[in-house]
Amino acid sequence: MRHPCAIAVLALGALATTLPMSAENQQPVQVSSTERVDFPPGGTVHINGSYGHLVMEGWDRPEVEIAVTKSGARSDSVRVVTNRGSDAELTITTTLASRHGDWFPFLPPTTAAGVTTEYEIHVPRDTRLAIHNRAGYVFVNGVAGDIEASVSRGDIMLMLSDSGTHSIDAKTKFGTVSSDFDGPVVSRHLLGQQLGKTLGPPSQHLYLRMGFGGITVKAVPREGEAARTK
Repeated sequence: MRHPCAIAVLALGALATTLPMSAENQQPVQVSSTERVDFPPGGTVHINGSYGHLVMEGWDRPEVEIAVTKSGARSDSVRVVTNRGSDAELTITTTLASRHGDWFPFLPPTTAAGVTTEYEIHVPRDTRLAIHNRAGYVFVNGVAGDIEASVSRGDIMLMLSDSGTHSIDAKTKFGTVSSDFDGPVVSRHLLGQQLGKTLGPPSQHLYLRMGFGGITVKAVPREGEAARTK
């Protein structure tokens, strides 16, 4: 008969060998979803509270497609919901988990809980966009409607048709502004930059704001733009 101490030592040794194996076998939790909404050209799509990697592409279909991938153990704590304000207005909102019950007054009231997000959204080409992104990378390609985009930190990149005229109002607090279109880039307080440019009656208005990061506006030939978004 084994001594109780010896049994306890053997049990602890078995636990020590199985725990690392269990941790190694754990895989990151990833959840993907896709939603499609009928939507006419010329409408407005609002993106509120998004964060992470946001890609928006214009296409020739009369619908909006929202594909979202969430990665993390608490992926259900981050919700992405759509709301139809009218036939020509759609809002896509990301809500985070509440810190209710945690006493950390110096922290924000909500948390991403370690969950990362990737959005891939297709909209009709003539859609107007109003993007309010918490932080991360915002990429817009093939959209001919007016674009408003604000990000607290990260990067904004727009791929615009080289035809037509554009009214560009782009500012960063800490970062750079780069554009393929003619117009002055002015340093602001030695840290941020500003671009203001309008030539003739503009066919597209751009209002871009970045806290910490960069803004890039690229000109794309119409045929190249169509090839990317088919």
